[in-house]
Amino acid sequence: MPTPRVVVLDYGFGNVRSAVRALARAGADVELTADKAAATEAEGLVVPGVGAFAAVMAGLRAVGGDQVVDRRLAGGRPVLGICVGMQVMFGEGVEHGKHTEGLGEWPGVVDRLDADVVPHMGWATVDAPEDSVLFDGLHDERFYFVHSYAARAFPLTDSPTERLTPPLVTWSEHGDRFVAAVENGPLSATQFHPEKSGDAGAHLLRNWLDSLR
Repeated sequence: MPTPRVVVLDYGFGNVRSAVRALARAGADVELTADKAAATEAEGLVVPGVGAFAAVMAGLRAVGGDQVVDRRLAGGRPVLGICVGMQVMFGEGVEHGKHTEGLGEWPGVVDRLDADVVPHMGWATVDAPEDSVLFDGLHDERFYFVHSYAARAFPLTDSPTERLTPPLVTWSEHGDRFVAAVENGPLSATQFHPEKSGDAGAHLLRNWLDSLR
């Protein structure tokens, strides 16, 4: 099978080097770049992210990453968001009382976890749908999380219609339930870090890369 070409978007925020290495080990031809043309034309685009929602959004907009994501998804071209790179796919982030507009690919709000201990840091299991592509072959595996904020509801799953197939949502728990991953046509995302999740994370990245072929 051909080696998929993947761009990791370099916009100043994110676990970029570890993501590049993990994707290369999983079988991708990886380029780290902020070039809009390369990011638009690659077979897969990875949007990493660490830190604050508002800072990540500012970094994305500074390199036109918001436009790249929108164009790719409009054309059915795969995108994978990781950690805050997943969070910014939602409509809004709320941190320390500050509301920041996200990319709006999904409705919903990312806010602080309701837990006795924050941040949520460490390994945790997830509850994935049976027909998940990302988690195929990964039943009962643990993944590595580092985050204080998350989406704790996913409105599109609450009112599916005959014309709208709801996304596949994977959940985890820390204090209360939160969204751990989403698969929605060409847009996939994980709140955890697959590149830091050992063999399970490598398996998940291979599953995503296989979907690009």
